[in-house]
Amino acid sequence: MKETLVRYFDLSNLHTTVRREILAGFTTFISMAYILFVNPTVLGAAGMNKGAVFTATALASALGCILMGVLAKYPIAIAPGLGVNAFFTYSVVIGMKIPWETALAGVFLASLIFMLITVLKLREAIINAIPRNLKLAIAAGIGLFIAFLGLHDGGLIVANKSTVVGLGSFGVGTTWLTIFGLIITAILMVRKVPGAIFIGMVATAILGLITGLIAAPSAILASAPSIKSTFLVGAIHISDINSLQLLVVVLTFLLVTFFDTAGTLVGLAEQAGFMVNNKMPRVGRALLADSSSMLVGSLLGTSPTSAYVESSAGIAVGGRSGLTAVTTGLLFIVGLFFSPLLAVVTSQVTAPALIIVGVLMAQSLREIEWDKLEVAIPAFLIVLGMPLTYSISDGIALGFIVYPITMIAAKRGKEVHPLMYALFFVFVLFIWILNQ
Repeated sequence: MKETLVRYFDLSNLHTTVRREILAGFTTFISMAYILFVNPTVLGAAGMNKGAVFTATALASALGCILMGVLAKYPIAIAPGLGVNAFFTYSVVIGMKIPWETALAGVFLASLIFMLITVLKLREAIINAIPRNLKLAIAAGIGLFIAFLGLHDGGLIVANKSTVVGLGSFGVGTTWLTIFGLIITAILMVRKVPGAIFIGMVATAILGLITGLIAAPSAILASAPSIKSTFLVGAIHISDINSLQLLVVVLTFLLVTFFDTAGTLVGLAEQAGFMVNNKMPRVGRALLADSSSMLVGSLLGTSPTSAYVESSAGIAVGGRSGLTAVTTGLLFIVGLFFSPLLAVVTSQVTAPALIIVGVLMAQSLREIEWDKLEVAIPAFLIVLGMPLTYSISDGIALGFIVYPITMIAAKRGKEVHPLMYALFFVFVLFIWILNQ
């Protein structure tokens, strides 16, 4: 079995081992296990059955991760995306007063379009058309974004009416738990201890349990909830998509998921060193895994899936092959039956990992051509836009809109790929739609 895994995933040429890949898969899973609880909470506010969403989330994530690992052989995990699930609930269902069944049909239709443009290789062409400077900016921007997520989730950065954000309270025990995890993980990383991020998360969880800051699980095993209430609802209600308003909803699902995934794939590929001549090898297979997961997820009963930035935690501990993603996918299946134990993985446990990974991803900033303002300005808007708008796709939009303008101003308009000009208009429309 070991020899088969080494040969299939080409572990020798990637200078990695089965043990390291499995550890990386564990690390990625622990970093993103929160989605099993967050997604049902968010979609539950739309009236969906939380138990059904929990199971749909786990199954869609498992399928996406395993397909990514087996087909594309990348250590990149897939799960229902944060942000787009909030759009599903608070903008579409609650804001527009659209039934969740109809909204799920919108996700199903968007996933069919997604699959079509993936097969036609349009998504692959767009990713390859993005200039290297902007790809580097996307990687760094994602790094700052997930570091901000970690700082906020850990209680170190909080909302402040006077200054927008500010330093959190050190009178809160869970904040100190985050600080402990950050210091331990930083020391282990500096000392180059293998699996430092994973060890840091385990140490933080143990301290949380000992101090009572993390509640001990009430049980170990639990049966997987039924998905009867959400299964195939999206396909059954496809005829409900019969108005301009609903078509705009479908377009938004499509655009947000498209560029969240594209940005994340590029950023993670840059972090892991997969890019070759500004192109991501096997990107078509990666996109097929992603779109297949979104399609199946819409049928099971969950919001759109996308590549997960938390995969960077697994990459940071040495994950370089699809075995990492397959391990993460299998753990999502296991997670169906060990859901009480996953409650131990609180935001304070994952926060230090996200902050440290943010540091690692920000290193791509050094390769951006800052002395050329025509690329430096859009790159900077991408990097800063992601954490400040709390959205990968919004940050990309800011940079992609400005890029053709600055390049034309520098008399380098002919160097801009035609698809980048097309994306200028797409993103202008995208920003306009989201602000209606």
